[in-house]
Amino acid sequence: MQNDYDIVIIGGGLVGMSLASALGRSGFRIAVVEAKEWQSSVAPNQEGRTLALAYGSRRIFEGMGLWSQIAAQGVTPIKRIHISDRGRFGITRLDATDAGIDALGYVVQTTALAAVLYHAVQDLESIDVISPAAMKDLVFSIDSVSITVKHANREREVSARLLVAADGGRSRVRSLAGIGTHEVDYDQTAIVTIVTPEAPHHNVAYERFTDSGPLALLPMQDQRCTVVWSTHRQQADLIMAWDEAMFLQQLQERFGDRLGQFLKVGKRAAYPLVLARVDQDVRARLALVGNAAHTVHPVAGQGFNLGLRDVATLSQILVEAARDGRDIGDAHVVGKYLSWRQRDTRAVTAFTDGLIRLFSNSFMPVAVARNLGLMATDLLPPLKRFLIRRTSGLAGPLPRLARGLPMERI
Repeated sequence: MQNDYDIVIIGGGLVGMSLASALGRSGFRIAVVEAKEWQSSVAPNQEGRTLALAYGSRRIFEGMGLWSQIAAQGVTPIKRIHISDRGRFGITRLDATDAGIDALGYVVQTTALAAVLYHAVQDLESIDVISPAAMKDLVFSIDSVSITVKHANREREVSARLLVAADGGRSRVRSLAGIGTHEVDYDQTAIVTIVTPEAPHHNVAYERFTDSGPLALLPMQDQRCTVVWSTHRQQADLIMAWDEAMFLQQLQERFGDRLGQFLKVGKRAAYPLVLARVDQDVRARLALVGNAAHTVHPVAGQGFNLGLRDVATLSQILVEAARDGRDIGDAHVVGKYLSWRQRDTRAVTAFTDGLIRLFSNSFMPVAVARNLGLMATDLLPPLKRFLIRRTSGLAGPLPRLARGLPMERI
């Protein structure tokens, strides 16, 4: 049977576009189905959400040939991370030199990253973008998957050897495929904004654990900082309603004066926080990537980086399978992707969930133990290097892209 495409990717967000770009020169015929108007949110210079790209994610984009374009849009290297427990003695300081790398990560505006990926995909003749479009139904068969898409006020069917769900935490693909999820509601909301501090940030990121949740400040260009303030859900509406002066005052009280006074705050946005695990990451003709496969707490900035490692691994599995003459939608092929990704996904999920549970426990012996742990980490270089490699996406067996190597062709 001749399918319309080799691969159909549902979701043209950052993870879906990264996968399309990674595979676009490998010899596959690819379609990306995106619900929104694709160019509607790629203006690179508007103030908005930021991402902390791990050092390992930089290497993936280098392997895709995109890092120089991303850097040209403006990235801020994170040279050091300062971790503390508010009101207690424990502190850990991680430095890029501890692991012999240029930076622990890089802060980039999501719109800037989206613009680079958008143009990269647009330049590839092997990729068709169907947007704005809604996926209405899907049917799996032995040798293909058929997807019903509503686009330009009419429905059409497209078929492929493999369907990839990159459509986020409320995945439509996952729902239609009957794949269940297990969610843990943290009863927290992340308030995200940008502030201007009085003192220069010197490329230091801060993760400060408070009684209401973690508070992160990430360095940006123009000596600004991204704030990710996780708080109890019942407090979120109150924080969003504060005027600028009250918000800055309360932020100052929780963060302290390491950056002097906070002088200005930008537009705020709120996002509920959950941990989500799926019953199945793959089945024959289907693979899940990014938030469609796993959603983690933003503490330590692991979410998008975890999804990008999904992209790097799945890309290599598919190229190797096609080169060996195997069916890329075969259960064994997608099962190999799952096997490769399970260890990393489980480790990151356990790490982020464990941090939240550990630092939200006010029982005094637990508080003393975790602060002793912070101090021990600060004093033991091998422990620092292990933590940096784990959070930077450098641990375990790495696919080609994660080693900075270009993807091979079929």
